[in-house]
Amino acid sequence: MKSNSPITRATVAVIALAAIAIFANWLVSLSSFGNRGADFTEKQIHTLSDGTRAILGEIGAPVVLRYYASRNTDYMPEEIKLHMRRVDDLLKEYASLSKGKLRIENLDPQPDTDAEDSANLDGVNGQRMDDQNLYFGLAVSCLDKTSVIPFIDPRQETMLEYQLSKAIAEVSAPSKPKIGVMSALSLKGQPAAMPGQQEVPGWVIYQQLKQSFDIEEIPMTTTSIDPKSVKVLLLFHPAEITPEAEFAVDQYLLGGGTVVACLDAFSVAAQMTGGGNPMMGMPGTPTTSTLPTLLKSWGVSFESGKVLADPTYSTRMAGNRDALAVLTLTKDAMPQADSVITKDLDAVTLFLPGAFTVNATEGIKANTLIKSSNGSGFVDSMRASQLDPALSTSFRPSGTAYDLVTYLSGNFKTAFPDGKPQAAAPTDGAQPKQSEANTNHLKQSASTGHVFLIADVDAFYDRFAYNLQNFGGVQMASPINGNSSLLFNLLDQATGSKHLIGSRSRSAIRRPFTVVQTMEAEFNQQVGTKIEEFQEKQKAAQQKLNELQTKKSRGSELYLSPEQEAEIRKLRKEQVEYAKLIREQQKDLRRQKDKLAGKIILLNVAVMPLLVTLFGLGLFIQRRRSTRAR
Repeated sequence: MKSNSPITRATVAVIALAAIAIFANWLVSLSSFGNRGADFTEKQIHTLSDGTRAILGEIGAPVVLRYYASRNTDYMPEEIKLHMRRVDDLLKEYASLSKGKLRIENLDPQPDTDAEDSANLDGVNGQRMDDQNLYFGLAVSCLDKTSVIPFIDPRQETMLEYQLSKAIAEVSAPSKPKIGVMSALSLKGQPAAMPGQQEVPGWVIYQQLKQSFDIEEIPMTTTSIDPKSVKVLLLFHPAEITPEAEFAVDQYLLGGGTVVACLDAFSVAAQMTGGGNPMMGMPGTPTTSTLPTLLKSWGVSFESGKVLADPTYSTRMAGNRDALAVLTLTKDAMPQADSVITKDLDAVTLFLPGAFTVNATEGIKANTLIKSSNGSGFVDSMRASQLDPALSTSFRPSGTAYDLVTYLSGNFKTAFPDGKPQAAAPTDGAQPKQSEANTNHLKQSASTGHVFLIADVDAFYDRFAYNLQNFGGVQMASPINGNSSLLFNLLDQATGSKHLIGSRSRSAIRRPFTVVQTMEAEFNQQVGTKIEEFQEKQKAAQQKLNELQTKKSRGSELYLSPEQEAEIRKLRKEQVEYAKLIREQQKDLRRQKDKLAGKIILLNVAVMPLLVTLFGLGLFIQRRRSTRAR
């Protein structure tokens, strides 16, 4: 029966509109458009990086992400519950951008269930909370490879996107990434020179590199390096590198390769392990290494004649000797707070390093990862290696902060515009043949190139990076600083995927109230001086009373002179005045906070609805005008 009542028709219309809105939202949430939106936050904290999008777009074989989360429990902390919802949204966006190549399996590992067995097989171990085994981790699998994040720590929220993208890139790669190692040092060790002598063991960090990567030894005399085969080229103390080898590195970089160069101004490791016998006229490995032609073309200069000293980060050595050129660089020396390379490093120790001065050429961007303080300067290498105590008094800072670890990216141009360097002229006086490479070589990179520069090699030498112990004939090595982690973080990022290079950790969703923090800091600065002044006076008065007490004879009463009583009364009066001053300052701080909170409430409650109302009125007026025009 049709009703003509306006109220009835309006009610039915409202109900129909609400049903349409609910079903429309439900249908949109099932599509790929349901996880998209506009991100107006500072630093786009809800938007995936371009590197992540590129990794998801290049997935070949299907990737399965098993997401273990204990949802049906009352014991999960509220902080983890909130973080769990953010992870849910992040994974939905990953799945949406993968275009069906990434499948997410949501599992709740209840006791004695298949989900719990699956979590244990993947290595996702539960966290014990109130006698409950709670799970919050994930495993990423592709074919026969699996990468696991055992526990998604809310305190590491900013690193989650990088960890996820890195895991996806790792499992989707067909094999272990190959890195080329070019070094003037014998990193893999040497056999015994004579019968009865012991062999020279390889460097610990080289053995660890072999476990994580497929290593290709590249000779110092190489003339070509294939960027399609070698994913990253590690130049490890390339002492006396030839122009032909530099040209090979140049062409490798322009062809799409990534270069990691560890240079040194005075290598103790080269001095100790470089072989040679000066008494017999047999030179060993040079203690200095650089890339003269390449660095110049990149806009980088490297001080290799002297070592860098910095009293701000100097290290106290055995015998209480101060080593100005042995630098223990803390977080203060790592300006990129959101870099995944240095984010989790507490300290890095460099031994007699050189230093970079970067004035990057056009098209190249430089990011300093570790730097010295402005109080640094250069000192004689030999005196610094001998820990000469006179350096402490003769040292003069340059007033400049130098790069110690830096990252270059951009469109590189060749350092050899005339092509491959000519070989040395033959001794018979004949002219060398013109190389074919001079007419067929790369002039600039086709895509973004990446170069990492480290101003020290000794930082990765066994005695400076590890604590070595022998247990039953088995050598155990444990890191004594963040040096090895620095190199592996860098290589992991460079080899995980070209899109991860230079990526930064996601900004934190929880934002500090910096305005309020500034107010409190100014309050502490203003009132703190008064409090310290009062405490000093109180301490002085207490000392005077203690002196009077010690002079008191046994059995007699302590009587204070009128001057002393007046001094005590004065002190108590000042105490009341200072307490009153502090209370007034605290009240003023609360008033400022309340005023700020009031403005924020006004913006949230009044201003936004007002803007919506004005927008609606504008639409109404525009519609009325168009109606009248008809």
